[in-house]
Amino acid sequence: MEHIVIIGNGISGVTAARHIRKNTTKKITIVSSEHPYFFSRTALMYVYMGHLKFSQTQPYEKGFWNKNNINLKEGHVTAVAPATKTLTFKDNSTLTYDTLIIATGSKPNKFGWPGQDLKGVLGMYHKQDLEQLEQLAPNPKQCKRAVIVGGGLIGIELAEMLRSRNIPVTFLVRETSFWNGVLPAQESEMLNKHIAAHHIDLRLASNLKEIKSDENGCVTSIVIEETGEEIACNVVGLTAGVTPNIDFLEGSGIETKKGVLVNRFLATNVEDVYAIGDCAEQQEAIGLRRNIEAVWYTGRMMGETVAQTICGNLTQYSPGHWFNSAKFLDIEYQTYGWVFSERHKKPYEAYFQWQHPKKNCCITISYHKDSMTFLGINTFGIRMRHEKFDQWLTEKQSIHYVLKHLKSANFDPEFYDIYEHEIVAKFNAEHQTKIKIAHKSWKRIFSKKLQSH
Repeated sequence: MEHIVIIGNGISGVTAARHIRKNTTKKITIVSSEHPYFFSRTALMYVYMGHLKFSQTQPYEKGFWNKNNINLKEGHVTAVAPATKTLTFKDNSTLTYDTLIIATGSKPNKFGWPGQDLKGVLGMYHKQDLEQLEQLAPNPKQCKRAVIVGGGLIGIELAEMLRSRNIPVTFLVRETSFWNGVLPAQESEMLNKHIAAHHIDLRLASNLKEIKSDENGCVTSIVIEETGEEIACNVVGLTAGVTPNIDFLEGSGIETKKGVLVNRFLATNVEDVYAIGDCAEQQEAIGLRRNIEAVWYTGRMMGETVAQTICGNLTQYSPGHWFNSAKFLDIEYQTYGWVFSERHKKPYEAYFQWQHPKKNCCITISYHKDSMTFLGINTFGIRMRHEKFDQWLTEKQSIHYVLKHLKSANFDPEFYDIYEHEIVAKFNAEHQTKIKIAHKSWKRIFSKKLQSH
């Protein structure tokens, strides 16, 4: 019987296993060194915050795997030999496969900082990170202060987790404004204020120089590169992005760059070897997407796609329009289509922006400045329906159409305040002003031409 081995039991690997099982009776083994059972990685923060038990992050009961004839193997893969189709584990045991799916996800970036491997330094990516945080920072008596390095989504989640237990947090962000490489300035500045309002010591334009320890190798402080300031702390969270977890593929002959290189069918250069999820790198980017996308829903899509191909239905990976969602403390964020920060704004891109004068609510709509075609939207504090924006992007509707029908996209509960009228009124006022300015400019040009004759 053909044996399909999947390295990694995250959303990508488990989705692949489930969809393969729906369509075939082939033997399936999922290998993981993190935890024997699949769990929701994004829910780890709620375990620490006391909203969930770890068992509640596992969508499937333990009997699910036996019932569906999916084998689970605990172990850390150290090498892959495609010539013999063999995996070697840390304990020197081996496992053979007929088809291999690499779904090993990401690992936190480390940039060679002195002290980066000390006791008390952690990421927030794996179950082991949660366990370590629970040991090191159970309360403010044991952890006097934590320092977080890196201003992304995981960094803000870790800050929220620690503050939920009243642990003081200093947040080092190398950018001049929080996440301003991704968000337009309006939104980034709003988040700066919101983070500070939650009693988080946000240090912008600040880089880590080194992490210091005591005689037992435990973290005692960090030093800021720009100022030389030393901040006493017991925990350092490294959340400065992630890289694909693929070190074990060295010497395998499987082509890698930053990640495992795959084509549109998620196949590598080696026959019967595929890669999906955070560790997969498209040989050619899909549209404006990045070659590597460390996003939950794209990992799930890749799992579904590769399962189809392995079961004989050759299927290209086609993720559709970009979308994502997140939470910055208590502000919900959604994005559909493309809204670039000022730093990465395209020459043809224009913004329409609205922000509530008092509440943490704002939107940015991106559109083509010549054709007025709708390109994307960011929303903060306002819930919107994915299917509506997906439809409008596919139909290449204009910004005028989107604003006219914006109310139909609102997904807020009925007792929430509705802002569509204010948003449309602001756009109309700005648009009329632009028309008047353009009209005056045209009249001046026309007048000059008449005078010249």
